[in-house]
Amino acid sequence: MAKKQFKSESKRLLDLMINSIYTHKEIFLRELISNASDAIDKLCFISLTDDKVGLSREDFKIQITADKDNRVLTVEDNGIGMDKDDLDKNLGTIASSGSYRFKQEMEKTDDVDIIGQFGVGFYSAFMVAEKVEVYTKKYGCDTAYVWTSEGADGYTIKECDKSAPGTVIKLYIKPDAENENYSEFLEQYRISELIKKYSDYIRYPIMMDMTRSKVKEDTKDSDKPEYETVTETETLNSMVPIWQRPKKDVTDEEYEKFYHDKFMAFDKPARIITTSVEGVVTYKALLYIPSKTPFDYYTKEYKKGLQLYSSGVLIMENCEELLPEHFRFVKGVVDSQDFSLNISREVLQHDHQLKTVASTLEKKIKNELASMLKKDRETYESFFTEFGRQLKYGIVSDYGMHKDNLKDLLMFYSSAGEKLTTLSEYVDRMREDQKYIYFAAGESAQSISKLPQAEMVLSNGYEILYCTQEIDEFTLQTLQNYSDKEFKSVDSDDLGIETEAQNDENTESVDSALKFVRDALGDRVSEVIASKKLVSHPVCMTAKGSISFEMEKYFNAVQPESGMKAERCLELNMNHPAVQKMSELIGTDDEKAKKYAEIFYNQALLIAGLPIDDPSGYADIVSSIM
Repeated sequence: MAKKQFKSESKRLLDLMINSIYTHKEIFLRELISNASDAIDKLCFISLTDDKVGLSREDFKIQITADKDNRVLTVEDNGIGMDKDDLDKNLGTIASSGSYRFKQEMEKTDDVDIIGQFGVGFYSAFMVAEKVEVYTKKYGCDTAYVWTSEGADGYTIKECDKSAPGTVIKLYIKPDAENENYSEFLEQYRISELIKKYSDYIRYPIMMDMTRSKVKEDTKDSDKPEYETVTETETLNSMVPIWQRPKKDVTDEEYEKFYHDKFMAFDKPARIITTSVEGVVTYKALLYIPSKTPFDYYTKEYKKGLQLYSSGVLIMENCEELLPEHFRFVKGVVDSQDFSLNISREVLQHDHQLKTVASTLEKKIKNELASMLKKDRETYESFFTEFGRQLKYGIVSDYGMHKDNLKDLLMFYSSAGEKLTTLSEYVDRMREDQKYIYFAAGESAQSISKLPQAEMVLSNGYEILYCTQEIDEFTLQTLQNYSDKEFKSVDSDDLGIETEAQNDENTESVDSALKFVRDALGDRVSEVIASKKLVSHPVCMTAKGSISFEMEKYFNAVQPESGMKAERCLELNMNHPAVQKMSELIGTDDEKAKKYAEIFYNQALLIAGLPIDDPSGYADIVSSIM
């Protein structure tokens, strides 16, 4: 029989399929099993109204056979099969979808579930096989056919002997080559592994003869048990996904076991979310909010995203498009038959349906976290300790577009006590005369509480939010306000609580002292001012402009070459005895007065947690004054 040629575009596509499109050759088995399930679906549907099929749902199966000696892997199904025209249309033209046409022709699509786009996935077989034979007989036809191809050169179709409807695909596995171990696809452990990974939830049993070593029955109770090699037919897939089972039929222990087994997690999930949606997009999802940060969470190796299934077939291991960055810690699966697939199941189109699912899941996760915060405060605080930083990154990213969704989930330590507090709780505690939400940044709550510039705010009975993470100040800057209350750093010139006496301190002698210190310190400071916020402390250093000292530390830690530096403003408490002593020395002992200025400058740096320029010189100056 003459060999038929693929169309020219099909040749190019086949070459691309084999060499480029699929990044993992192992998915060929997923594609063939999906197509087998697809074919069974069709015949199963017909059997509902046609008694001549002679098969019940329990009779349908997919059989895998690995012949290592002859290097042949066989995938067999007892589905609807194909006739000669089907072989020409489905296998002769790549990207022809018999499944798609079948589904469109059915009036009651709710009763049948079609997985594949047959004709595309099938050709992934050539990634591992040098020759493919397809033996098939269509239900209702008398003649069976065999389709044979060795790749882009073309294919032949001829009659063959096959009694029952269905399809048998034989893959003649390529010989091993440099960096290519094709023999692994003939090993029972590897085949079983791939079925568990990609096709575990195919609804029909995937059968295979498995050879294992077992203890002989008559030696089980012996001190020296004897072993024998036994070959038995086993079902390799579980068939019913846990997320497809009614929630009332699944125990918490089963949900947790799935979480641990599927995602290699060791913690107890903080929340388990199950959802079933019918509408524009129909899907089911099973999501987990972890209670502990994975060890690789803040590394490049960590992969965000949900596992994406189409009718029980794994399409993507990590579908990043289904999760926003601020919820990247969520693990889980989404299963739907409505997703649009392009030429490879490995690559999902960024279509409207996918965005709809992603938007719905984001709301679901956000509502679950809000509920946890309201009803299980202790668990939420523990969760926030682990993942709060990620929520704050979510507010800062994308120009603050997510801030309204996330702001009520934020928590901070504050001067009100040792417990974390929300912004809503802070506002509820605000005094009637309080204009701002005050905050201060530092390495710890303890160090912030001792900042000189925080003293006036605290002494007036106002609460301060403690920004102890590098992202905190960026977060509050992005939010700008909460419940119409503006955020105000304790470093700000105008805290809104200064007394008239303090505002009237700007005398001629004060100006003279400030100029003296400014000249003594030179360009190490951008400004020297009489502080309106210091009470009992003599000095503090504040940052001018949009970059704070904590931001400076952060940028220089992650990118030392940046040279990021905040503008330094030295604030002096002109009522403090030490500052007044320096003022008295000006004009009478300028050298000693300069030493005071140096001491104040270095003290301010130390209080701010910044390195001093010359520790040895500072120690000498202090010693000389003593």
